[in-house]
Amino acid sequence: KVDYDVCSNYGNWLYTAGIGNDPRDNRKFNMIKQGLDYDGNGDYIRLWVPELQGIKGADIHTPWALSSAALSQAGVTLGETYPRPVVTAPEWSRHIPQRPGGSPHPRGRRGPAQLPAQHKDRGIDFYFSRKKDA
Repeated sequence: KVDYDVCSNYGNWLYTAGIGNDPRDNRKFNMIKQGLDYDGNGDYIRLWVPELQGIKGADIHTPWALSSAALSQAGVTLGETYPRPVVTAPEWSRHIPQRPGGSPHPRGRRGPAQLPAQHKDRGIDFYFSRKKDA
């Protein structure tokens, strides 16, 4: 069976890209939340992204935020076997679990470790805001 509806597919892709029609202000598609809601164990990702098959459970939704030891154990090398993210949205951080004792998970809230200097302070909000001189 082929799942193809031109209007629905194009509309959803535009919405996901942040340029679709939505009457609500400052509305963005949260990939991490959707992944956790609809593919909590990451089985769909493992099916289509074999490079990440060694990552267990929901951690597969944010591989760039895992510790070096966890990535090494899973056979993943960011920037070589799997790309680093281009941007990380600040709102993704609320979907990253906290470690016992209240300390943040090693995945942190800062995004990728080697973000280019010219983009260091630009989250996804920069790219979707109307003011670009910030």
